[in-house]
Amino acid sequence: MSGSAHSTPVSDARRLASSAPTVSSVSPAAGSTAGGASVTVLGTGFTGATAVRFGATLAPSFAVLSDTRIGATSPPGTGTVQVTVTTPSGTSNEFVTFGYGLGPAPSLTSITPNSGPARGGTTVVLTGSGLSAASAVRFGGVAAATYTVVSDSRITAVAPPGTGTVQVTVTTAGGSSNGLAYTYSGAPALSGVSPDQGPTAGGNTVTLTGTGLTSATAVTFGSTPATSFTVVSPTTITAVVPPGAAGAVPVTVTTPGGTSTLPSSYFYVNAPVLAALAPVSGPLSGGNTVTLTGTHLVEATAVRFANTAATSFTVVSDTRITAVAPAGPAGPVDVTVSTTGGTSNAVSYAYVPAPALTALSPGQGPASGGNSVTLTGTGLGPTTRVLFGTTPATFTVVSDTHVVAEAPPGAVGPVDVTVVTPGGTSAPAGYTRVGPPAV
Repeated sequence: MSGSAHSTPVSDARRLASSAPTVSSVSPAAGSTAGGASVTVLGTGFTGATAVRFGATLAPSFAVLSDTRIGATSPPGTGTVQVTVTTPSGTSNEFVTFGYGLGPAPSLTSITPNSGPARGGTTVVLTGSGLSAASAVRFGGVAAATYTVVSDSRITAVAPPGTGTVQVTVTTAGGSSNGLAYTYSGAPALSGVSPDQGPTAGGNTVTLTGTGLTSATAVTFGSTPATSFTVVSPTTITAVVPPGAAGAVPVTVTTPGGTSTLPSSYFYVNAPVLAALAPVSGPLSGGNTVTLTGTHLVEATAVRFANTAATSFTVVSDTRITAVAPAGPAGPVDVTVSTTGGTSNAVSYAYVPAPALTALSPGQGPASGGNSVTLTGTGLGPTTRVLFGTTPATFTVVSDTHVVAEAPPGAVGPVDVTVVTPGGTSAPAGYTRVGPPAV
């Protein structure tokens, strides 16, 4: 029998004792009497753990994270108790304690900013109460990269990397605080600006499109902030353009997740300037072609005679436009040109009624011409031609109702006399050429 291999009760006890779990520390080492604290238990031999106790009370829940780490929730309790871990190999016997009722649990009231990039690194300010004894700041289940207790009501913490929306909590010996939401944002991506040009004076509204725009904190045109902007959706922002110098500028959107820039995506356009137009008047019926000269005309989108759009217009160059005048009432009107850069100064154009002849005096004269004829009527002030038949006569405008013309020579007999103005051609008045008397 002496050669047989039998274990003894003493050797079995030693073997079991040598494989029992050990507890080296718990964090935090204290919590609220109400329980509910998230406690990390460190040690060895935790694989297969069947129970975690705070004193004689079982933890309401625990998870074996590794052979050396367990995450447990503290049960309600009072005083200072021993934390033990039980496995099939036994129960730990190191006297590692957890204290109940060591001050109230911390409370959080605000977090600023409440979002940041997925890569982490954002410094946030936590405010609340009972924060001076903080032992941990967590973003979800991840500890803050670093944190600084500023006062009992203020902590600054550097957010670790993460995704989505997580709850930020502070842990002290009194327990864990309520959670405040913090959102990890992806970087924005701009894809378009519409319209992509406007006046140097700014003030127009443009729509920015892209992704990840929800938490935009800034919109800039070049280096100038937008006058204002509104986040419409994760893919759309409307922004009021600030003033800027003529030329292309980049547009940039900034969010807690980063920045996105579209190079040369918005163009500031100079307002058009009109210097002159010719002719300066025309008929009430319109239809005549007017040439406008000035600068910055190449982007013209409209030509207006008062509030009426030109029948049509053609941009000849940056300094010249031809426009067909619309019909209009008698009198002067302002002519303007509009571009994406704004509306030009006004130049004057006059609608002129067609002239009317009421009398010629004398009504006849020698076929050799050379005699003076007084034409009476209305709308004669802007007379440009006096015709005897198709033959032009020299003339002098005396007033809007009188023109004196020198009758040109012509064949004996009646001839129609007409007056031409920018308003049109008058109805004819009769004039008779008389031959010399017969001898």
